[in-house]
Amino acid sequence: MKYSPWSQDAARVLLATLRDEKGPVLMALQLMQKEFGYVNPECVPLIANYFNKSRADVHGVLTFYHDLRTTPPGEHQISICVAEACQAVGARSLEKEVKARYTAEVSDSYCFGNCALGPAAMVDGKLIGRATLNKIEKARA
Repeated sequence: MKYSPWSQDAARVLLATLRDEKGPVLMALQLMQKEFGYVNPECVPLIANYFNKSRADVHGVLTFYHDLRTTPPGEHQISICVAEACQAVGARSLEKEVKARYTAEVSDSYCFGNCALGPAAMVDGKLIGRATLNKIEKARA
């Protein structure tokens, strides 16, 4: 995936698109991640000031939502479902295997809605059922 380079000016342009939205903090954080690949920590005071919220409020939303990241993503994005159904069929051990090989690219997520085919993984937006390290490696290629 190709992301725009982070800059405060680019972030301000994005924030302006949310000026009239209700509950804009989460939307702003999601928009930053969509545009830049992650939420730069400098966004916290920028979003707080723009929407007249406290930095603590913005930071709380940022850290509450597991899918928001504060570091640039790796070359590929790999998510392993670690919800109960996937854990029951080995998701945590798969996650450890994958993280050992692709540390910067891996995150865990909660439920892709593919419980019958667990463990489930997502590689660059592509859903993988009955995921294995081999299937994940093939999807990265």
